[in-house]
Amino acid sequence: MKIYPIETGNFKLDGGAMFGVVPKSIWQKTNPADDKNMIEMSMRCMLIEDRNRLILVDTGLGNKQSDKFFSYYYLFGDFSLDTSLAKYGFHRDDITDVFLTHLHFDHCGGAIEWNADKTFLQPAFKNAKFWSNDKHWKWATEPNPREKASFLKENINPIKESGQLNFIHRNYKDQIGFDVVFVDGHTEKQMLPKLNYQGKTVVFMADLLPTVGHIPLPYVMGYDTRPLLTIKEKAAFLNLAADKEFYLFLEHDAHHELCTVQHTEKGVRLKNTFKFDEIFN
Repeated sequence: MKIYPIETGNFKLDGGAMFGVVPKSIWQKTNPADDKNMIEMSMRCMLIEDRNRLILVDTGLGNKQSDKFFSYYYLFGDFSLDTSLAKYGFHRDDITDVFLTHLHFDHCGGAIEWNADKTFLQPAFKNAKFWSNDKHWKWATEPNPREKASFLKENINPIKESGQLNFIHRNYKDQIGFDVVFVDGHTEKQMLPKLNYQGKTVVFMADLLPTVGHIPLPYVMGYDTRPLLTIKEKAAFLNLAADKEFYLFLEHDAHHELCTVQHTEKGVRLKNTFKFDEIFN
């Protein structure tokens, strides 16, 4: 097995929304805001090369939305999915599986693209199986008012229409090749890949832990549908991560690819941050 970090692009979100009830005077110490109160975010995906499979975990925003849509998210930097894949010698047509942690647009938008003349939407990975789970799919396709703006039909419906959609079941490790941690605080049945890699445990954190600034338990996004459940889930996971020395792969931290955590008198806190290639080769 080989794992690669895939940078699909950077964007900005409102710092207050990203930290919920935590005051700016506190969260800006770890996540400084610009003059519009926006903080820098990444859309860092994970590519898993495992024998004859090439599995992409999440896809970033993609590029099919309107200029008006993208203007809300202050895209910046030179990263793209295609250039990141090419860095490691791959093309999107090589992808055999796309594993979607959940169906919010910044995680699945890149799964679907316009055809050449922009007459219909099609999968951006023509040779891949797309993986979700039935409970989250129902949640996303019958959205509640709070999440409706994050579950965009143009990102979701074409996946099913393509015939490439698959749901993981109880034997998901046989289906997808790695363990999955299910969490429900951010959205129903979000899936976090958990892999044994080079003698270490790596967990793709998606939106359970967006950045290292979100490690303290009350630091929960305003986007979470069940913030008290997020706190409970985060507490259980971070205690285990500290006990077992997990390496946490950060999807949204623009400045840190991996981190570890440790027990302190104040609870679980950040231990170290790393570039991926500092730990794995």
